[in-house]
Amino acid sequence: QAQLLESGGRSVQAGGSLSLSCVASEDRLSSNVMGWFRQTPRKEREFVALISWSGGTAYYGDSVKGRFIISRDNAKNTVYLQMNSLKAEDTGVYYCAVMLGGWSTEPEDYDYWGQGTQVIVST
Repeated sequence: QAQLLESGGRSVQAGGSLSLSCVASEDRLSSNVMGWFRQTPRKEREFVALISWSGGTAYYGDSVKGRFIISRDNAKNTVYLQMNSLKAEDTGVYYCAVMLGGWSTEPEDYDYWGQGTQVIVST
C-alpha cells in the first residue's frame, strides 16, 4: 500500500544535467533516511546517495561526488536527485528507496523501493 514513485528519467547527452524526483505516498516513508541507487545489466545495484530525515546530512557514492546533489522536502514527501556533468557511465535504472532505521549504503538494508526510472546518457 505504501508507495514510492520516481520520475524524471530520460535520455540526455553527456555533459548535460537531469533532475529526478521521488514522491512517497505516506508521511511515514518520508520521515526516514531516503536514498538513490542505480542498476545496469552488467553491474550490481550501486549506491548513489542518501539523505537524513532532517536533510542536514547527505552521503554520496565515490563515482558521483561533486556532480550529484540529493535533497528532500518533507512537506511534499519528496526526495530529489540533481545530476550534473553526466557521463555515459551514469546510464542505468535509478531507484528511490527508504530505510526505516539506521544508516547504510547497502541495498539489502532498505525497506521500501520505487519502480525505477531509466536514465540514458549518450556520447
